[in-house]
Amino acid sequence: MHSRLRQLSRLSQLSHPVFRQAFPRLRRRLFGRLGRAPRAAFLGLALVGACSAPVERPKGAAGAYLDAMDMFGRARYDRALEFTESVASASPANAYTERARVLRAIILSGQVNGYKELGEAYSEGAEVSKNPRYKAEYERLRHDNFQYASKLALGLAEVAQQLTQGGTISKELTLEAPYPSVEGPMMIRQLARVRDGGWIEPGDQEQVALDAPRAGIDDALAEVVRGDRFKAQTRMKAGPVKLDGADFALFLGNEVLAGASLFDKNHIHDPQKFRVLSGIADQAAKAAGALLKDNPDPDKQKRLKKLEDRIKADAKNA
Repeated sequence: MHSRLRQLSRLSQLSHPVFRQAFPRLRRRLFGRLGRAPRAAFLGLALVGACSAPVERPKGAAGAYLDAMDMFGRARYDRALEFTESVASASPANAYTERARVLRAIILSGQVNGYKELGEAYSEGAEVSKNPRYKAEYERLRHDNFQYASKLALGLAEVAQQLTQGGTISKELTLEAPYPSVEGPMMIRQLARVRDGGWIEPGDQEQVALDAPRAGIDDALAEVVRGDRFKAQTRMKAGPVKLDGADFALFLGNEVLAGASLFDKNHIHDPQKFRVLSGIADQAAKAAGALLKDNPDPDKQKRLKKLEDRIKADAKNA
């Protein structure tokens, strides 16, 4: 199951359909700007590069994770996933493996929720719109976003499987990365118009495809620190953030279960993948329970019971 998840999750590295369509336009815009840049600026950069002494960067897992942190801080999440992939899958694990898995779990959970939100908004818009052209376009966008979210959900399940292997998880984990320099909005206003069946232009479609996963990742960071975005930003600026193992297992369980819902009868409807992801969510729940058995906590036990009940209830939608 683990190797199958790895094969499927690699599909999540594909670029989102909205951006594949938009790329020629963005490329023309970018190179048009570069063509107007003063030549002196490029000469200055060349001289600086020629005179600066090379800086020795860490190699191997340390270098890859350093690059991932840099990409995460710049909100270039797909690149952060690329840099952490081999580190997270390292066998035997190294000093950066668990940190890479934590970072991947946060990125992927936020992206899953973001693209799922887009898919559901376009689905509602397609249902209520009276315009045949709007309806057809929103049906296409619904399909694309649900497909993309489902691939990311498989990637999230793989990471959760790695972190909770055998129904166990570390007592304490570490989130080490700068807070993203580009935040997602608290509310994506264009989606309200979509849900009402109104039209949004291709430029707005591109923007919400950026905003939704960014907002999802910001919300995931808030969730893992058990607070809001400001608390997450404050703690991450202070240095590596220590995360309670039971709390993170509960986070993983809930997020993988949310990903599993993409495969239920109300979405893509793939019972096999639904059962696999639900099983991994249950494994995360067991990992949280194992830690709480040794260190009981009423609040965490209440949240664990809620997760266990959700797993059982959601099984009816397979």
